[in-house]
Amino acid sequence: MKINCLSCGHSVDIGDAYDDYEGQVKCFTCGAILEIRTEEGNVRAVKLAQAVMSPPAKKAH
Repeated sequence: MKINCLSCGHSVDIGDAYDDYEGQVKCFTCGAILEIRTEEGNVRAVKLAQAVMSPPAKKAH
């Protein structure tokens, strides 16, 4: 099974192990994290995962 990365367009082969899966997959070309959902070997949803940002560093006074 293949999906297209929503960040770079690269075709990501996720294989048969993901026939019934919901979770994250990493694009090895650009490093984007994709949230996917598959059922019975068919892709049902693909979206970019929300980036987790660190809080801003505190300035020394």
